[in-house]
Amino acid sequence: MHYTRPENVKLRTTLLNRLPEETYDVLVLGGGINGAVSAACLAARGARVALIDRGDFAGFTSQQSSNLAWGGIKYMESYEFGLVEQLCRSRNELMRAYPSTVQEIRFFTTHARTFRHALWKLLLGTFAYWALGRFFTRAPRYLTPAAMAAEEPVVRLDGVDGGVEYSDAYLHDNDARFVWGFLRTALDHGAAAVNYVESLGSRRDGDAWVTDARDVMTGRALTVRSRVIVNACGPFVDALNAGAGVRTRHRHVFSKGIHLIVPKITAHRRVLTFFADDGRLFFVIPMGVRTCVGTTDTRVERPETHVTAEDRRFVLDNINKRLKLERPLTEADVIAERCGVRPLVVESSGEAKSDWLQLSRKHAVEVDRERRHVSIFGGKLTDCLNVGQEVFDLVRSLGVEAPFPARRWYGEAPEARDAFFHQAALMNLDALTSPRSSEKLSTRLWRRYGPESLSMLEAIRRDPREAEVLIEGAEYLRCEIEQAARREMVTRLDDFLRRRSKIALVLRPEEIRAAPGLREACELLFGADADARLAEYFEAPSTPTDPAAVGGAGPSAVA
Repeated sequence: MHYTRPENVKLRTTLLNRLPEETYDVLVLGGGINGAVSAACLAARGARVALIDRGDFAGFTSQQSSNLAWGGIKYMESYEFGLVEQLCRSRNELMRAYPSTVQEIRFFTTHARTFRHALWKLLLGTFAYWALGRFFTRAPRYLTPAAMAAEEPVVRLDGVDGGVEYSDAYLHDNDARFVWGFLRTALDHGAAAVNYVESLGSRRDGDAWVTDARDVMTGRALTVRSRVIVNACGPFVDALNAGAGVRTRHRHVFSKGIHLIVPKITAHRRVLTFFADDGRLFFVIPMGVRTCVGTTDTRVERPETHVTAEDRRFVLDNINKRLKLERPLTEADVIAERCGVRPLVVESSGEAKSDWLQLSRKHAVEVDRERRHVSIFGGKLTDCLNVGQEVFDLVRSLGVEAPFPARRWYGEAPEARDAFFHQAALMNLDALTSPRSSEKLSTRLWRRYGPESLSMLEAIRRDPREAEVLIEGAEYLRCEIEQAARREMVTRLDDFLRRRSKIALVLRPEEIRAAPGLREACELLFGADADARLAEYFEAPSTPTDPAAVGGAGPSAVA
């Protein structure tokens, strides 16, 4: 289907037209977390960067995470202390850099008497984990059964002899929104990052790479020239490398994980942590007015996955066994589902270790210096800043100039934050907070938009109706949707409902369809194409994209 609305597609069209007009220092393939941080670091430091993704930004694995930025406490059991220390450092830096978004949260963990490790070992492990994290978070503590019953009466304590509480971090908004922040940084520093542009293959032409591409929305053929290619296609890295004739030491195996979004289970802002029937960590995670429950860990052969009836039964059975609910959760309680693969790194030669469940979420970055090609394998959201820095260092070693090699490329801007909250207080912005909102309006706007939220204050000053919630239960204002239309390259309705926002995660499809403000939101986003986009969204199949159609420009990996 071909869509036209010049006001909405202006940014994307401008960037699309730029793609064939110059030779870029770097072309990044894949707009998930790995591609986003690579583009942000390189562009902010002065490199000429292009990025394309066959779907929307963060449209594959990077929208299916647990929303946790955690140091990998489970790797303590396999004695991967170096990896845990590295991930804890990365988590700490994310918390420092994004205090409004990546926030400390307590993990409340039960211990069954029959568990494979004694309670004292579990407690000792949390203190060792705290030490490896340089004591950055609050200290762990031992929980008696009586304390657990008093603090979280929803937790079933049959067969439990105690527990522990420790800290990690989580994303206040959704993972895909976090990825978008890095892409916005790349765009603000001159990158040509475009969604729905499919890579059809890359080849060497003298000292440059030539990548044939296609605009998925219109079918338009494009050619992009670059000195270096960064393959950040997550689960599709191997297929893309094979198509370009690039051989690597690493490859991926895939683990499917699912989460179910259900009505809020506990009023406390903490993660309830259990060991599922298969021995794997199992979480109950706050998600605003909802709760996210999971996950599974099922080996699969292909990146394309879907939630099966068996997956739902596993998650629902495990949560019902471990919580004292007024009534057991059933499939009728499921508001939304997340399903994705974890790309796990193994050596290209030989098989993965026999106990593949113990494979860690480490990343590997490989470079073919002769052909100037970089491949990113594995990884998780927690370690994304390290991925960006590693890619920058490798690309620079390939001869790409970076006029500003020490420029900081991530994090909130403290001066802009102070200016925003000062102006918000002067205009009493928080008095306009919806009664159904889960937090103050000023806090939410800053977290989602950073310095861009200053323009929203001005819009609300001019017209207080800009602060009206358009879709009840989702906490999105009219001015936010106008911002998305101008600045966030929303090309399809799902881009907004699922990735720029988390509306599709906290409202059922029928609630979204019936929302009085949905039509106005679509008109703000798509103008005359509003009806077509609504029909496309509600009539589209929910199954993942066929790998043959992905063509190597799939998104990158996330925890």
